[in-house]
Amino acid sequence: MTDTLSEAVHDVMADAAARAIRPRYQHLAAADIIEKAADDLVTVADRESEAILAEGLARILPEAAIVGEEAAFADPSIMGRLGSDLCWIIDPLDGTNNFAHGRAPFGILVALAQGGETIGGWIYDVLSGRFCHARIGEGAYLNGERLTARPTGQNPAIAAISVIFADPARRAALMDHIAPHYQLVDIPRCAAEQYPRLATGVNDVSLFERTLAWDHAAGVLFLNEAGGKAARFDGTPYRVDEDRRGLIGASSPALWDELAERMAAI
Repeated sequence: MTDTLSEAVHDVMADAAARAIRPRYQHLAAADIIEKAADDLVTVADRESEAILAEGLARILPEAAIVGEEAAFADPSIMGRLGSDLCWIIDPLDGTNNFAHGRAPFGILVALAQGGETIGGWIYDVLSGRFCHARIGEGAYLNGERLTARPTGQNPAIAAISVIFADPARRAALMDHIAPHYQLVDIPRCAAEQYPRLATGVNDVSLFERTLAWDHAAGVLFLNEAGGKAARFDGTPYRVDEDRRGLIGASSPALWDELAERMAAI
């Protein structure tokens, strides 16, 4: 996978941010925000961004299938494309709840998968322009510089635990048996922010219950290529074509192992 590809993807993401997202930040009308489900919003910016991204990515690799979050919500059969020989996976506006309420963070996530395995991932912060990308077997990069994941060095380690999509019993178990071993910080409600935090010494570990491809494909690859670890609770690799819950991300394999052992005990 070439630098030319990453540059092309960056340009498409920057275009979507400039045309569909930034002009509407803190300028949304009530009619521009729709509740898809409880605590799950979509805005006119999400939909316009996805259209720009899908068009631009199709020009880069016309042979690749496309799975966008909003298209898949409208037609769930689109999820069947995730196992295609090549597939673009698009989150046109990650952190929509933050964006809709006029606050950061939010970003754009794009991944490229081959036969269900992520081979490229791109994470774009709409407000700052921070650009993270990774290529399978070729490392992770932050604004063009090779990145090696690093823990915070804090004791106890810093954890961001997402319980939004956990049932009440699961939430209680996490708070009773996992939380006391860590310094808890608020989740950013934005995978485009959480994965960079794990790789850059801001957070040490994170737990995710819901693991939809558009939220996690790019970040999992980025963190793993940076030398951290993201995997299912049982240690198996994350695949975009599997409908499973549960994922641990950590800034080092040792921190991942420690949290996985605690998770296995609850």
